[in-house]
Amino acid sequence: QVQLVESGGGLVQPGGSLRLSCAASGITFSMYNMGWYRQAPGKQRELVATVTRYSTTDYADSVKGRFTVSRDNIKNTVYLQMDSLKPEDTAVYYCNARHSVYPQIDYWGQGTPVTVSS
Repeated sequence: QVQLVESGGGLVQPGGSLRLSCAASGITFSMYNMGWYRQAPGKQRELVATVTRYSTTDYADSVKGRFTVSRDNIKNTVYLQMDSLKPEDTAVYYCNARHSVYPQIDYWGQGTPVTVSS
């Protein structure tokens, strides 16, 4: 059974930091490209950051220079370090695992909420 379990969300003041984690089980983690997405109320889900199986990273323009994605293939975990948070970063953050060879094999976590507010 495949599980992606996010953690680390919460309430933070503008300018603060949070670190999200996504622990994967039931997959060969090293074969998957991992991504973080977010969905704000009333908006579509959007891509935030990705890290390939080779640890190549990419970011949405809105978070470049503030967020850092990384992975630990021993712990089967992907992280999203979020610094200099802004109110517009408020959303539910979702972890995604997409197979690097068979991209139709695709899994999602349940999401963790992040609220940036004073």
